[in-house]
Amino acid sequence: MTSRANFPSGTCQIVGAFESPRRRAPNIHPFQIHSEVIAAALADAGIAPDEVDGFATAASFPAEAGWQLNAVEVAEYVGLRPRWICGTDIGGASALSHVGHAVAAIAAGLCEVVVISYAASGRSWPLPAPDFNSGPTGPGQYEVPYGISTISAYALAATRYMHRYGLRSEQLAQIAVQMRDYAHLNPEAMFRDPITVDDVLASTMISTPLRKLDCCVVSDSGGAVVVTSRERARDTRRGGPAVLGFGEAISQIQMNQMADLTTTSAEYSGQRAFASAGVGPDDIRVAQIYDSFTITVALTLETLGFVPRGEVGDFISGGGLGPTGRLPINTDGGGLSSNHSGRRGMYAVIEAVRQLRGESPGFQLDAPELCLVNGTGGWLSATATLILGAGR
Repeated sequence: MTSRANFPSGTCQIVGAFESPRRRAPNIHPFQIHSEVIAAALADAGIAPDEVDGFATAASFPAEAGWQLNAVEVAEYVGLRPRWICGTDIGGASALSHVGHAVAAIAAGLCEVVVISYAASGRSWPLPAPDFNSGPTGPGQYEVPYGISTISAYALAATRYMHRYGLRSEQLAQIAVQMRDYAHLNPEAMFRDPITVDDVLASTMISTPLRKLDCCVVSDSGGAVVVTSRERARDTRRGGPAVLGFGEAISQIQMNQMADLTTTSAEYSGQRAFASAGVGPDDIRVAQIYDSFTITVALTLETLGFVPRGEVGDFISGGGLGPTGRLPINTDGGGLSSNHSGRRGMYAVIEAVRQLRGESPGFQLDAPELCLVNGTGGWLSATATLILGAGR
């Protein structure tokens, strides 16, 4: 386990953040969205573009319009010439890893002001694109003949968990209902009309046991954050939350190699983040949890230690995720209702910043001091966890 001394806890802050209001953006190239959100995040921080000396992004999925050397391609397009660059690609958890890596780089003196951006036309990308992890060579060749897809991979995990612990479809449905309740408050959420458990259960079965409303929305969008040292943050326009804890972990690419379908590598990324921040699950009162599917939330809550093993169904049924519950999550509506363009980790980080600043567009808690963010990438393949603390 990472000790607190191994991560420079509290030495850096997120001083700028911006999420694109775009949800349907036909004929808009993802790189244009990168430009928009980077400019807005820097304006939020009060930092000029020529002060940026670090950059991180992941843009290798088809709807992100990048390919090999994608971090270089995006940096060139937006006009940045960083002396430190990070293109770590672990799917939906990438932006969280970028934040952690940026903090380490700043503490090491490799750079001072880092912009992290993400953009994708997940809904409007006009070209056909295969599902990731489905290549006909390498590990994918053993999955492709059976029609594996992202949702069927997550459905396997849901089926196994439900069999082992008795989780019911109506309990999973309550996650989607609660996220929609938060989205109802968010004027920029893609879907805002309230839904019921019966609505979720009546929606089209996509891959048993996951129905349409158990699945995230498919949107266009983008976002960016600015990370700098605590000292430099004093001169920024607004300051921002401190990065107190960080951890990342990987497991497997293909589901046929997953050791236990009922747990994820968040067990390790979470432990590392808690240890480096010097706090535990009981200290966290609000979180942004990756919600590509309702089952992603259920598995993550247990794996991070918020809920005892096998008890997440009762936790959900008891209102644990609600406004007055033990752990409100995804207070903007999350990927299940607000936006999900491919890698929602960036939007989860941004909502954590907004929550700690007291400006969530959805449900705002009363002066939260800590917010945990957890991202999941691939087919439960990788996770990253951040713990942010309120700051100027």
